[in-house]
Amino acid sequence: MTSNTRYQATLKVGDQSYPAYELRCLIHFVAERYGESQALRLCQEIGLGLNELARLNFVYVWQVDYAMAFLGNLDDDPQIGARLGETYRVEELALIWPYLAKCHTLGECLEFVIAHPELVGSVSDTLVSHGEQHLCFRWLNTAKISAPYFSLQFQNSVCSMLALARQLTGQTVTLEQLQLATPAHESEFLATFCQAKVSFESEFFEWAISHEALALPILYDFSQLALDEQAQHDTSLIEKVLAILNQDFPKTPKLESMALKLNMSDRTLRRHLANAGTSYQKLVDQVRCQTAIGLIVRGDKSIVDIADIMGFGDVSHFRQSFKHWLGLPPGQFIRKI
Repeated sequence: MTSNTRYQATLKVGDQSYPAYELRCLIHFVAERYGESQALRLCQEIGLGLNELARLNFVYVWQVDYAMAFLGNLDDDPQIGARLGETYRVEELALIWPYLAKCHTLGECLEFVIAHPELVGSVSDTLVSHGEQHLCFRWLNTAKISAPYFSLQFQNSVCSMLALARQLTGQTVTLEQLQLATPAHESEFLATFCQAKVSFESEFFEWAISHEALALPILYDFSQLALDEQAQHDTSLIEKVLAILNQDFPKTPKLESMALKLNMSDRTLRRHLANAGTSYQKLVDQVRCQTAIGLIVRGDKSIVDIADIMGFGDVSHFRQSFKHWLGLPPGQFIRKI
């Protein structure tokens, strides 16, 4: 394990807030590519009108997630996420203009993205590793999303960041490597846009960018834009549940106890979480998985010690649980860091 690897537990789900600009970009893409009728149908299904969406800074994660799945069902192109990402424009990201305007280099912009999932959105936890020549981002599928859909989200994220990087620097920023944990498929657009070889059937979804590219100065003229630093969002029910779970960890309140803490019945809590596309057990597993990964990446404790900290009386039970959460046992995960 390398000491320059850090874990970012930034997965956002359900009724947590998500920047509205991504949903606006997606709906515009659907309208341009598949017609206005499909875009209107999508708006109806997520319960947002175009005029209402235009005024919002934040929407719900489940609405963006639903829209991404809607796009995936419209087209069997395995590169559709990349094609969407290529269309992103700095002019559409009013929510984060004030923050980008303070950055001097592309690397500073990337650090902002990593540090502020509430402002840029995040569908995955990540491991960020600094090598001699490049910075590597490994996506961890802690939400256990299907590989094809996770690939759609991954490609959209990578290509949107690359498209914005080129606008911010005025340079043709490229990637060093791009790995997909899916069987081989058509990837000409993805490879050409990223200017990187695409590898398939990898153990993780991963991309890397050179330190040279990260040192590029930001040349974008933000003076033409009206900057607003007052954007706020409300704390969601899921954020409240996650906060309590993290505070009480490793003790895990039963659903009934959690409902009492939130001044509602267990039936109401269960219904609200279901409406947001998740469940109490999924949130419990998310906290336990993220805690375990964080302890492993720190590298100063044995698996036996981590199992004990996590509240497992039997280390073999911990190993089985970790494999259930992330798809591979902790020992194998450590060797891949």
